[in-house]
Amino acid sequence: MKTTTEIRSDFLEFFRGKAHTIVPSAPLVPANDPTLLFTNSGMVQFKNVFLGSEKPGYVRAADVQRCLRAGGKHNDLDQVGYTARHHTFFEMLGNWSFGDYFKEDAITWAWELLTKVWGLPAERLTVTVYHTDDEAYAIWNKKIGVPAERIVRIGDNKGAPFASDNFWQMADTGPCGPCTEIFYDHGAHIAGGPPGSPDEDGDRFIEIWNLVFMQFDRQPDGTLEPLPAPCVDTGMGLERLAAVLQGVHGNYEIDLFRHLIAKAAEFTSTADLDNKSLRVIADHIRACAFLIVDGVLPSNEGRGYVLRRIIRRALRHGWMLGQKGPFFHRMVAPLVEVMGDAYPELTAKREFVERALLAEEERFAETLDAGMRIFDEVAARSNTTIPGVDAFRLYDTYGFPVDLTADIARERGLSVDMAGFEAAMEQQRETARAAGKFGNAATMPAELAAQLAPTQFLGYEQLSDEGLEIVALLKNGRAVDRIEAGEEAAVILDRTPFYAESGGQVGDTGDLEAGDARFAVRDTVKFAGQFHGHVGTLASGSLKRGDRIRATVDTVRRAATVLNHSATHLLHSALRSVLGDHVVQKGSLVAPDRLRFDFSHFAPVSAGELAEIERRVNAEIRRNHAAEVHHMGMQEALDFGAMALFGEKYGDNVRVLRMGDTSTELCGGTHVSRTGDIGLFKIVSEGGVSAGVRRIEALTGQGALDFVAEEEHRLDEAARLLGGNAADVSDKLRSLLDRQKKLERELESLKAKAASGATSDLASSAAQVAGVKVVATRLEGFDAKALRDAVDRLKQQMGDAVIVLAGASEGKAALVAGVNGSAAGKVKAGELLAHVASRINGKGGGRPDMAQGGGDDGPALVQVLAEVPAWVESKLG
Repeated sequence: MKTTTEIRSDFLEFFRGKAHTIVPSAPLVPANDPTLLFTNSGMVQFKNVFLGSEKPGYVRAADVQRCLRAGGKHNDLDQVGYTARHHTFFEMLGNWSFGDYFKEDAITWAWELLTKVWGLPAERLTVTVYHTDDEAYAIWNKKIGVPAERIVRIGDNKGAPFASDNFWQMADTGPCGPCTEIFYDHGAHIAGGPPGSPDEDGDRFIEIWNLVFMQFDRQPDGTLEPLPAPCVDTGMGLERLAAVLQGVHGNYEIDLFRHLIAKAAEFTSTADLDNKSLRVIADHIRACAFLIVDGVLPSNEGRGYVLRRIIRRALRHGWMLGQKGPFFHRMVAPLVEVMGDAYPELTAKREFVERALLAEEERFAETLDAGMRIFDEVAARSNTTIPGVDAFRLYDTYGFPVDLTADIARERGLSVDMAGFEAAMEQQRETARAAGKFGNAATMPAELAAQLAPTQFLGYEQLSDEGLEIVALLKNGRAVDRIEAGEEAAVILDRTPFYAESGGQVGDTGDLEAGDARFAVRDTVKFAGQFHGHVGTLASGSLKRGDRIRATVDTVRRAATVLNHSATHLLHSALRSVLGDHVVQKGSLVAPDRLRFDFSHFAPVSAGELAEIERRVNAEIRRNHAAEVHHMGMQEALDFGAMALFGEKYGDNVRVLRMGDTSTELCGGTHVSRTGDIGLFKIVSEGGVSAGVRRIEALTGQGALDFVAEEEHRLDEAARLLGGNAADVSDKLRSLLDRQKKLERELESLKAKAASGATSDLASSAAQVAGVKVVATRLEGFDAKALRDAVDRLKQQMGDAVIVLAGASEGKAALVAGVNGSAAGKVKAGELLAHVASRINGKGGGRPDMAQGGGDDGPALVQVLAEVPAWVESKLG
């Protein structure tokens, strides 16, 4: 029996033998793609290759891509655990040809791998082709020898031309083409028919491999133009394939899931290994662990919210199994056992993943019981549907993702009013849909990107140049041939000294000039990941495509930015040294005036730790290391000790920045020549950004010196006010505080004596009402605490008593009422106080023996206090 680990290895080695470059899995968070929440298929990392805006250093590739479908358009979350083959996280085996081999080789190799290497019986395999793809049909029938009765032509079965299960397209226009799918027949004992038949939705025939042949470019009018270099894109689900090769029918029966389910049963004390909740837990640990590995942490928005939903769904299923305490984080270790060899990053970050999951478990435990009680109340009064407003309340107040509510509702035969929920969530949904949440990559027409060569960046060596050609002009995302004075646009040059925003470093500003034309560049951004767009306004003259211009970067701004960027690398290294290897960059901003660095850490950084981090960075600055730049292959860079930064996408050849023996990172940004150029590094703030993410803001160079000078000025001013100098500020302040505390104690003692005297006077002047002493009066300057103390003393002095005191200050009155002795039961302090407060625009309440509140000071207060004896008499009457 082939294990999943062996299947991964077999696949990659087979295609390595067919001259394919083995490409590592891309992260679950797509790099520089604002259109996707997550990598949801194997082709995502090659998207720009198919669009023509990126050219890899190979024409054949194979990979095992980790994928996630649990948010946005591609969302299988509701079905996970309840079906045999749905997952949140799954692995996609793929082989790719970029203008190299085509249909015959792709089909031949697929058949060879399935039947010769893995030994699947040929008679159990059925294939489909697009109904007009006679070429693929002939290859299957004539070359491979698949009988005609096991080759199914699939037409346009989705209501439009080329809308077919066997015709793939990236979008409404652009690369597209027919595909051929390979199905495995699990046997006649399972219900279902072959693809294309009326009962094709049964479980007997299961698709295991899809081979896409990109051979057309779909035009806006719907016509198909042949691509000059057709491509191949294949995808085969590892979990489905493992089920076939291991002789089981459902994905949850394969070796990987059997191990995870057994551990989930152990951790939840569950004997029934077929329990669907165990399936949910086993599936969800893969999604959660790899999301955290790839830089996502639980939050209330965007990708972090999707992760929180998945975690909480798993925890709720553990709760259903009777496991109320933390358990989910313990699933990381068994996951590492079965997937750690294939994904070393999972092993490396095991402890960090466990801590992140445990923190979320502890957070959700506080609300789960309360949330379930609310759900039970709502369900009890709902015949068929949970109202949307209640679903939103569960989300907003108790942290229940709506699909968790829907999940619980479905188990009880109920549905959720999603329209009502969506209406209540509209503001949050609009925020979550904002493209800026998932990246700020600039866009340009795909056809233009395909025509242009990538911008050559000159800015590592020079900050100005002339004779640069305008190769494109963009207005409102559209290509134009000319711009006039006053118009805003993006200018794309064949080469440029301007740095385009990426890796946290802001884009350069400056000027582009040609004759009397001057274009003021306010930002530089990357279009399609390869083209530097100079964004700004044409201040004078006109510019047209093909013009030659002079480009000048704002050198002062660039120089200040460079200091901050190099300092972030030293800061990253110091953080890992002081706090631990779990620290990884979660984002950064490198601007001329400051740097901001976000990093993974689950506790506030102490003052002592911050001081040590700052000390280490400044020590490396003083060592004046050379900032060495090396160009090498990706694997060579990793072997060299380079650390890849969060959220960045790197090519085969990378740029490595090394500063002494302290920092080695992959980085395309601009940097100092030596660390000593930074001058001074000063941390100005540290705080939390979200669960498990901290932020440090710092200054360098002149900015740091100015900050220190301002701090010294404040210290000198404080010393002057204290009557000393900077050296003895602490002693002077400590002495002042000691004196203040002494005076406060003396004041409290005087107040207590005054209050004691006042209460003695009040007791002696109390009114007699039916044998009960009544005191109702206004006391100048008494706060609520002094009033409570006075009421307690009067109770002790008077025995049977009803008391209401008002402490007046600055137009407001604090009220305290008390009842003691024989009056209790007939007179309630809360009722008395509410009566008094209602007459002075106030409110209040409390226990039968003691209550407090407040309202306005004035004539009305004096009047209502005078009426209190009569009110008490009416109650005692």
